[in-house]
Amino acid sequence: MSRFFRQAGDSDSDTEESDEELLTSGDEDAAAPKAAAKPAMSRFLRTAGSDSSSSDSESSDEDESEMSDEEPTQKKKSRFMRGDSDEDSEDEDVKRVVKSTKDKRLEEIEATGKVMDNGLKINDWVAISNEFDKLLRLVQRQSNAAEPLPPFFVKTLLSLEDSLNAALMKEKEAKKKMNATNARALNSMKQKVRKTAKEFEKEVQQYQNDPEAFEREFTAHAQPADVVAPKPKKPKKSADSESDGEPVLDDRFTTVGKGGKAMSFSADNIFKTLKLVHEARGKKNTDRGEQIRILEKLLEVAVTSYQRIRILLALVSSRFDYNSSITSYMPTDLWLSAQHEVDQLISIVVADSSYAVQEDTEDYDELVERHPATESDGVVRIRGSIISFVDRLDDEFTKSLQNIDPHGTEYVDRLKDEKVLYRTISRSQAFYEQTSQPEPLARVIMRRLEHIYSKPDAVVSALESSLASSEITPSVTLASSATTSSLIHSLCVHLYKADNSLLRTRAMLSHIYHHALHNDFYTARDMLLMSHLQESIHSADVATQILYNRTVVQLGLCAFRCGLIKEAQATLQDIFTTQRVKELLAQGVHQQRFQQQLTPEQEKAERSRQLPFHMHINTELLEAAFLVSSMLVEVPLLASIESEEQKRKAISKPFRRLLDFADRQVFTGPPESTRDHIMQASKALQDGEWEKCRDLIQSIKIWSLMPEVVSVKEMLAKRIQEQGLRTYLFTYAPYYSTLSLSLLSRTFSLPLRSVTSMISKMIWNEELSASLDQSTGVVVFHRIEHSRPQQLAQVIADKVSALLEQNEKGLDIKLGGSGGWGDRTGDKGEKRGEQTQERRGRGDRTRGSLRGGPRGRGSRFAQGLGNQMTRVR
Repeated sequence: MSRFFRQAGDSDSDTEESDEELLTSGDEDAAAPKAAAKPAMSRFLRTAGSDSSSSDSESSDEDESEMSDEEPTQKKKSRFMRGDSDEDSEDEDVKRVVKSTKDKRLEEIEATGKVMDNGLKINDWVAISNEFDKLLRLVQRQSNAAEPLPPFFVKTLLSLEDSLNAALMKEKEAKKKMNATNARALNSMKQKVRKTAKEFEKEVQQYQNDPEAFEREFTAHAQPADVVAPKPKKPKKSADSESDGEPVLDDRFTTVGKGGKAMSFSADNIFKTLKLVHEARGKKNTDRGEQIRILEKLLEVAVTSYQRIRILLALVSSRFDYNSSITSYMPTDLWLSAQHEVDQLISIVVADSSYAVQEDTEDYDELVERHPATESDGVVRIRGSIISFVDRLDDEFTKSLQNIDPHGTEYVDRLKDEKVLYRTISRSQAFYEQTSQPEPLARVIMRRLEHIYSKPDAVVSALESSLASSEITPSVTLASSATTSSLIHSLCVHLYKADNSLLRTRAMLSHIYHHALHNDFYTARDMLLMSHLQESIHSADVATQILYNRTVVQLGLCAFRCGLIKEAQATLQDIFTTQRVKELLAQGVHQQRFQQQLTPEQEKAERSRQLPFHMHINTELLEAAFLVSSMLVEVPLLASIESEEQKRKAISKPFRRLLDFADRQVFTGPPESTRDHIMQASKALQDGEWEKCRDLIQSIKIWSLMPEVVSVKEMLAKRIQEQGLRTYLFTYAPYYSTLSLSLLSRTFSLPLRSVTSMISKMIWNEELSASLDQSTGVVVFHRIEHSRPQQLAQVIADKVSALLEQNEKGLDIKLGGSGGWGDRTGDKGEKRGEQTQERRGRGDRTRGSLRGGPRGRGSRFAQGLGNQMTRVR
């Protein structure tokens, strides 16, 4: 064959040896039949993998010659068809070189260094930067394994520093600069090398002082690189076992941990294994799933209560560590496993009172079994925190609900797990009640309260029903309290006695929310006003501010359901004025208007504070209640105001803005949205068409989401009739001298008694200049025409009174007259309060002297009974 077709692996010596072997084999096998001869493969069809070394070819040829002598009629077996007996005879002589992880790491470090040298030759700093990062990672693994720094790394670092300085000098003098990518990599390498040299300054100094001593020290720590390990023989299967079909058990396998250390799971070495797991926790290359599997096996072999408690504490912590990301939530199966193990932990410490889990304990040896008999007071105190596990379970449950699509079945399935979570919280409350730990008891009661304060009675009863299957129950349950209101009252009263002011504030807000949810408006309002939370809520944390906003909104809805329209409008006005209802209720992210860009951290924090979907308050229903309340307050007010300047003063600016926009529309079609219904109803009410207004308001579909929808619609119809009567009187009073009460009663479908009562109240409040004639059953209107100077004087009086009120507020803030509880106690606070009252009294007298005569309609809501009696005399 021509030499031009030989491959790179073939050599002259190989060809000569193969030719000689072919000649000798031909002489020895001359008598063999030609059918046994193996045809030679052409060199063109050989691949790189089919070529073998000279020793392999010699041994194979010798084997073929021996087999041909012994069994000339039998074909040689293929290597792939050989049985176990053939492999066993060969495995005895095969030797394999096993390299340790450290040796592989050192070889990889040297290989990386050589690649960097090649990059230096071609001035490729991008490749050098990548390889240097890889080299640093390898050295970090070396240090994590408690091994000394390789001399090769120090030598590479020093040479790289010199090459870097030379490259920088050359770059400054060069006329043609390198490309931008390579220049950036060069500057980056400058920073990396400087930082690394500073980090390993001590080792570099030792190497520079005595390189040979540094290498000898490294070699002394090194272990033998090559360990020759014979391959173990495989056990031969007997014919009996094969015929029976029973698998042969092989017990020669041992579970090994990281680094190849054998790990055996037994009751004797539980604490040693626990220590290894604790040491590996939090490290970079730790397999968290493997740690959980190890702890599960340890829990199976645990014997004593102390061992089970220690393993459960470590196991629950490992499950929480499995998902270290802040943005993503814990998988459901892991969460359920952690919840089951927390329940198991509570059952153990409750069943055996000689073991206690506390956050603050004395130091003890974690490798020694502890018994109650060896303790001074007979109680084994183990360092741990059950309340932290409960908090984390609750937080992960909330986080999962935040990330799951609320419109799918997965959200409903996940929400069913709240029952088992509530059961765990209640069991932990019972445990802390038995062990008399006040601080964690208050925290767990707050967690329990947060799950039931905003829910209807039926849902609370379903959650409480899960406690029937528990072996321990807290002191306060629905069965012992009879009603949900008494249950929440008992939980809140316990929190009112706690030392934590944050828990007291949240308990108060939850209590108010529950009263508002059950239409107990006056109790909720009195609690909110007496708590003075509105003065200090601005200094609270964000979660408490969100709870405060939700409570105030629910209080406004409660007033609306109870028919207290003015209170509902005043309560809901503050939050609707901001035009950020969803953000303030934690039901949506802030809309980025006017180029206000949120940083990624701020947006992430804002999303983490969002409430789960099932806790949302329907904002469309909230807007409908607010706009209807504003309509019933604003429309009569607009009809009562005569001058255009006073019409600019609005009680509800959002409603007035929508109403002005609707008035400017040239064409108004049939109503589609909730706002369209309310705006057209407002126009009908202004025109005196109260029936059309009632039909438009009652046709809003969003009312179906409100409980007791029938009574709410009846209440709205009655309020529309009353405010329609007031609007009619304000609008047409200048055009009538007398008006029949019976006609008004028939027009607005109201009882004559109600009409008489309403007109009497309007006359008493000086809203209407009229008098009632009971004998004829009519209302007599009195016209009072103000001259131009009188109108201007009234305007000036209103402006001066507004200016005076602003000055009083500023002075109170400066002197602290309207501060918190600290300003109300003591002589200083009393003196300031007296000064404030004196100023206000002087202001009232001044305002009275300015007006002189009857007060106008603009201040009719601010006058008191005493002023009226004084003016009557």
